[in-house]
Amino acid sequence: MPKTYYDQNADLSLIQGKKVAIIGYGSQGHAHALNLKDSGVNVRIGLPANSRSIKKAQAAGLQTLSLDEAAKWADVIMILAPDTSQPALYRDHIAPHLTKGKTVMFAHGFNIRYETIVPSADIDISMVAPKAPGHRVREVFTEGGGTPALVAVHQDASGKAHDLALSYAKGIGCTRAGVLETTFKEETETDLFGEQAVLCGGTSALVKAAFETLVAAGYQPELAYFECLHELKLIVDLMYRGGLAYMRYSISDTAEYGDYTAGPRLVTDATRAEMKRLLNEIQDGTFAKNWIKENETGRKEFEKMRAKEATHPLEAVGAKLRSQMPFLDPVTVTVDSQTGAPRLAETGKA
Repeated sequence: MPKTYYDQNADLSLIQGKKVAIIGYGSQGHAHALNLKDSGVNVRIGLPANSRSIKKAQAAGLQTLSLDEAAKWADVIMILAPDTSQPALYRDHIAPHLTKGKTVMFAHGFNIRYETIVPSADIDISMVAPKAPGHRVREVFTEGGGTPALVAVHQDASGKAHDLALSYAKGIGCTRAGVLETTFKEETETDLFGEQAVLCGGTSALVKAAFETLVAAGYQPELAYFECLHELKLIVDLMYRGGLAYMRYSISDTAEYGDYTAGPRLVTDATRAEMKRLLNEIQDGTFAKNWIKENETGRKEFEKMRAKEATHPLEAVGAKLRSQMPFLDPVTVTVDSQTGAPRLAETGKA
């Protein structure tokens, strides 16, 4: 059985005695930095000079440094930049300032697992990976709770990497909920598979296919949206609290019967075989190789898919309906006129 660690298993004073640089101030970056600050840790943010996040971090009471300054100053460097930008960032701004005894941390093992970052042998390499989006890591922490996380050590030059990683996990509140022991390999492969098979790829495709089926059969798009997307949150919330058993306990007998009879017709042997192929491509590095190449060649196919998905009828119907439900705190995703990247509209909640 893998080991799970809680507050009593972690010594907060270890991370409190270190200078911690958070590289990046996005979803996870802001949560880690603010939680550590509230836990009495000396933390600073490393950002490029032209980053839009500098003002946000400073407004939150955090001190910002350039990437090189942060790497030079820190004892512990947590890299929370996007996976695809980490190798160049590490090579150009972090590695030149790594001296014996420093620690580099990650919240996802992608670049260590696929060796796009190969650290020197005299530093510690560890991971604390919260199993929640950054805004929830922060929100739950401020409410007195915590989000579960994974902890792993890839390289233990000091002999103290594991204890320091647990201390970091306590600093961001994760030991309140439980921190599960894993490896960089296991975390990376299961994370990618979960995203592709269920959380993102599988769910998005299922929602769109069901919506399209109802609309093609002549049903109102608005009704199809409610049935195939809106109510999904209600079901997932039940599963989140009590697993499949609690979800089935809470729904009608009719819905439960449909669960048992329809599910195997949708997730067939062919579906399971395709899931196995997805997993194989993650394990043998095919997915990583393709994604790295896509970024190295301008992300043309990625941007084409992104643009196509943004025009799906489900998006227009959903935006209209959500605008009439302010209690949902709806957000609108727009396209940056300069970069073409998606951004939250100014009226949305970040």
